[in-house]
Amino acid sequence: MGAALLLPASLALLIFAGLGLGLALPFLAIAFIPPLRKRMPRPGAWMVRFRQWMAVPMALTSLALLWLLYQLAGFSGLLIGGAAALIILLRLFELGRKQKSGAPHKMVVAAILGVTVAALLIMDKAAIVAPAPQPMKNGSMAFDEERLAALRAEGKAVFLYFTADWCVTCKVNENAAIDRTETSAAFAKAGIRTMVGDYTRRDPDITRFLAKHGRSGVPLYLYYPPNADARVLPQILTVNDLTALSE
Repeated sequence: MGAALLLPASLALLIFAGLGLGLALPFLAIAFIPPLRKRMPRPGAWMVRFRQWMAVPMALTSLALLWLLYQLAGFSGLLIGGAAALIILLRLFELGRKQKSGAPHKMVVAAILGVTVAALLIMDKAAIVAPAPQPMKNGSMAFDEERLAALRAEGKAVFLYFTADWCVTCKVNENAAIDRTETSAAFAKAGIRTMVGDYTRRDPDITRFLAKHGRSGVPLYLYYPPNADARVLPQILTVNDLTALSE
């Protein structure tokens, strides 16, 4: 996906065509290879139970999205988004009942569309107050390109990374490697300064900086040795990867 955003339109479309073909291959295989169809499970009550169980990860995903909405838009945004989602959910439930009873459902569909449009308009016009920025961890500094240049001019070693609340890879790396006691101790002993760029709200300065390094999104991990050019670190980090920087 990151490559598709940076490549020319023709090559980007080719990547998305490949993704579409990959998603379609199982269905094509079942359609054109009869032995595969014989191995498919027979329809039955298990399909209803499977559908119900699959609602659990969908519900967890919804909760994660509401949490992200709070991170982006604050408590007022969470209330508006939660209320809109609840109204749409109730309308969908009513549509399901209408379908089971065989009653016309055009009015229900129209109501759902109306509620959706109204929710989008309310979200767009509401005065949403974002939560206050969280303090940096372990004495880290917020990303500032001028300050980075000043530290490099002083011959300081800098570990710079970009993260976002919606980036799962970022959070895994932070919990597994960056925010570990061993890493903090090694950085403190070697005098490595840590700088963090929060890309949760698509900061334009960070966007420009990422573009300089050929990236369209996070994560990006850079290490600036004293008086040397930046080293791009792997997207999956370990404690050993980071503590080795102090050697």
